[in-house]
Amino acid sequence: MQSINVDLKERSYEIKIASNSWQRLAATLVKVLPPGKVLLVSDEHVWSHYGSCVESALKDSYTVVPVIITPGEASKTLAEADRLYTVAIEAGLDRSNAVIALGGGVVGDLAGFVAATYLRGVPFVQIPTTLLAQVDSSVGGKVAVNHRLGKNLIGAFYQPKLVWIELDTLQTLPPREFMAGAAEVVKYGAILSTDFITLLEEKWEGFIQQDKSVLQRIIATCCNLKAQVVAEDERETGRRAILNFGHTLGHALEAATSFQYYLHGEAVLAGMVMAVGIAKKLALLSAAEAERLLNLFARVGIKPAPPDLPEEDVLAALKQDKKRMGEETVFILPTAVGEVVIYRHVAREIIVEVLLKYLQGKEGSLLALAD
Repeated sequence: MQSINVDLKERSYEIKIASNSWQRLAATLVKVLPPGKVLLVSDEHVWSHYGSCVESALKDSYTVVPVIITPGEASKTLAEADRLYTVAIEAGLDRSNAVIALGGGVVGDLAGFVAATYLRGVPFVQIPTTLLAQVDSSVGGKVAVNHRLGKNLIGAFYQPKLVWIELDTLQTLPPREFMAGAAEVVKYGAILSTDFITLLEEKWEGFIQQDKSVLQRIIATCCNLKAQVVAEDERETGRRAILNFGHTLGHALEAATSFQYYLHGEAVLAGMVMAVGIAKKLALLSAAEAERLLNLFARVGIKPAPPDLPEEDVLAALKQDKKRMGEETVFILPTAVGEVVIYRHVAREIIVEVLLKYLQGKEGSLLALAD
């Protein structure tokens, strides 16, 4: 089992990465969470695969109160949070009891939001079962629900007590979900590490074929990179904003399509490609560096925009971006492989030009989007 520390002083916690180790979960958990009741939140798909396994692993130390949600972004709402509060209240959960998230990013965000707000905060544990959640959303303490006008607009920074990554859960992950997670994997190389980009280029086939040693190395690298950024800037007052590379236009695409068309990673990948295009137009990024990034993005595979999506809808959603500063939209733009800057002065015509290339189907050549 591999351990990675997220160093946040009194809020520090461990990320545990293991394979076929459910039987060790309770013994690890009792070190940070006393025996008692736990609200175990999962979705229908994940529960069918791993619900009984996790219940069995916990039953000798904890009284498990399961609550199952419908899969998908539509469950990340205040109404669904209210349903979870009701289950917790009726089960008698007190401040010493915990909320455990078993699932992907939607489950983790929703369960974490409930943990952060129920009784003004109860302990929280992440058991991420998707690649995207394992490398990104389970680490760092961002929890939230969506509003009809935008993604993750209602939330908090609330750190878990433990993140337990069981690699075997990826074996039941649909290929589309795995590749959506791969978009967040390549993001870490693009913003933080040329060495990691090189590793991905060299080990790509082993990664997508889920070779255990390659998979663990890549997931651990992502967690280490994110842990370093979070330790430096827990509440995103500065450097942590770089983790939003691709998310500005990505979130706008998700909101403009009512969270129905894209998986999160798919929208972020499209956003990263467009961010490369914007960086080139601003002369922040060389053609050679852009090509290297885009070639790796192409191995993930960019999802085309839905037919007839109006650019006005995307631009309207962009105005609701939670990272905006007054009237200025904040972009994370690459300046080289492994390096980005926080940029607040992108002219609207540049945004529109790059966005239209994507919406009009010119993604067949990723390089065309960056011209």
